[in-house]
Amino acid sequence: MNKVKVTVVCMALLLLAACHGGADKKVPSASNTINYSSVATPHFDADSAYSFVAAQVAFGYRTPGSEGQRRCADYLARQMRRWCDTVVVQDFPATLWNGSEVHGKNIIATINARPGSTATGRVLLGAHWDSRMWADHDPNPDNHRKPFDGANDGASGVGVLMELARSLATDRLSVPVDIIFFDVEDQGTPEWANDYSADSWCKGSQYWSRNPHVPFYNATFGVLLDMVGTETPRYTKEEFSRQYASGILNKIWSVADAVGYGKMFQNVETDPILDDHYYVNRLSNTPMIDIVQNTPGCSFFKYWHTMGDNMEHVDKKSLEAIGIVLLKTLYGDYGQKQ
Repeated sequence: MNKVKVTVVCMALLLLAACHGGADKKVPSASNTINYSSVATPHFDADSAYSFVAAQVAFGYRTPGSEGQRRCADYLARQMRRWCDTVVVQDFPATLWNGSEVHGKNIIATINARPGSTATGRVLLGAHWDSRMWADHDPNPDNHRKPFDGANDGASGVGVLMELARSLATDRLSVPVDIIFFDVEDQGTPEWANDYSADSWCKGSQYWSRNPHVPFYNATFGVLLDMVGTETPRYTKEEFSRQYASGILNKIWSVADAVGYGKMFQNVETDPILDDHYYVNRLSNTPMIDIVQNTPGCSFFKYWHTMGDNMEHVDKKSLEAIGIVLLKTLYGDYGQKQ
């Protein structure tokens, strides 16, 4: 994932977004009729979420074509089958910035609605699971062409969603929930290549958005998680999220404030970020927001695309905060008693 810094690129992406429309679907509002802080939810186990992050990192680098990619994909699919009704492994080809061909695997899992529910709609949750081939932001230039663990940038969001799936399976919602682990998200043009192509990023979400796992896929809203395990979490209202999915963006920020995480989910508008949610919004029929770390004065977080992005800098409390906010939102709107 890349922070869109160059003004020309920003304007081009925003123009494309405007051309494709930015209408947000109707989502339940965070109204005064629901006290989200008191909504009953299944337990979110931060230790469990952390263990799922660590398990991914233990497979080694999850880069395209690696043994770590193969083993981790098998692990993710196997684990999700424990809690979900269907799991689809979507194999896809991808061309990287330098023309090389690789193969990715999107892991797509669905937890069906509770039996007898007549509610309409569905929810999409996503994160990317690959780790980047190049630590091209490392302070040591000798590391710029080396892979790194990607504990926060990739594995953290997946770990939260795995624990969320375990929780949701114990007390089903009134609507189905789809969870997608996107592959080949973080293999965009490296800094040292002296070249740039916006579409060299987010290959898995580009492919899925054009080739959904079920025909005419349509979700009420989507939430993307990226880099949600930092020691100093700070999430802001990113531009593409505001443009495409302001309803669910404002709702989740309101829920976060209601349950005591207002300092993490700051009511601050920030620049567009080229992430998986951009392609889901632009190419599919689902308005999706991005909950992504935004550290003032640096690119996302201190160890972004460096060798320091390892388990030492993943915080259980940060994972827990995201899990609780999502559970309170989902059960507040789609819980069995609603």
